[in-house]
Amino acid sequence: MSAVFVILAALFWGLSGGIAALLMEEGWDALVVSFYRGAIGLLFVLGWLALRPRQSGLDSGRLWGWSIVAGLGVAGNFSFYFLSISEGSVAVAATLMYCAPVFVYLISFALKLEKPGLLKWVAMLLVMLGIIMLTGVLGSTNSVVSTMGVVAGLLSGLSYAVFIFGFKYAGPHGSPQAILVIAFSTLCVSLIGLIDTDQALAVLNDAAVPLFLILGVFGGGVSFLLYIAGLNYTAPSVAAVVAMVEPVTASLFGVLVLNQSLTELQITGMVLILLTVTALSIYSGSQRLPDDNI
Repeated sequence: MSAVFVILAALFWGLSGGIAALLMEEGWDALVVSFYRGAIGLLFVLGWLALRPRQSGLDSGRLWGWSIVAGLGVAGNFSFYFLSISEGSVAVAATLMYCAPVFVYLISFALKLEKPGLLKWVAMLLVMLGIIMLTGVLGSTNSVVSTMGVVAGLLSGLSYAVFIFGFKYAGPHGSPQAILVIAFSTLCVSLIGLIDTDQALAVLNDAAVPLFLILGVFGGGVSFLLYIAGLNYTAPSVAAVVAMVEPVTASLFGVLVLNQSLTELQITGMVLILLTVTALSIYSGSQRLPDDNI
């Protein structure tokens, strides 16, 4: 049953990319969409904390410090992911974001938390090859993926890695719900000064409110609760495999609902990235490395 929770979380995250694409096609700015996803998610984790306030760790300075780092990571992840979608396609953006475990390794190498090995470097080279194929750098794809779309997609993965590290190191100092409350609060505070205030207020009286609610409830609230609940009883190797549901769901949404298309070369690149990153996550999970896909 716990694996089902993880699958549902990944499914909701995948759908959130498609829903965000629909909103941005209607003219809503990526940062505004990101803000509402985080703000509605904050309401959910606040409710979770209210129901389970014990051992929150809110009096710990380290909890606050690492949770703020996690919040900056999730703010960047949401924003760059949606920006990448607006500049390219849901499938490309979701796959680039799925490269997050590679960034986790690179950060681990830089901080000397991990020792680089041949298998890890081969995996990273394969991911780089997949990115080249997916984004059309080889010049043989028909779909247009702008440089901004590629950079934003990779930055969303890097931000995801920052969130992973922040959440991991905040964990020993408090409860998951307390960490997420601080993280989502940090997201809202960091984005509120960057968003178009007039457009953000216009959301409240617009016909798009149901889509924003669905995005926030499932992409920022329920999904995080399900994932953490499922991860407590799911082996890292299993979680790594089922996490593939997110980019696959996002890609199918883009093709079936948004009429976005991929060439054979791009599909090959996508498969190469997904299989390599999943294998890397399974391997690192067996070695107890910091690669949790939260």
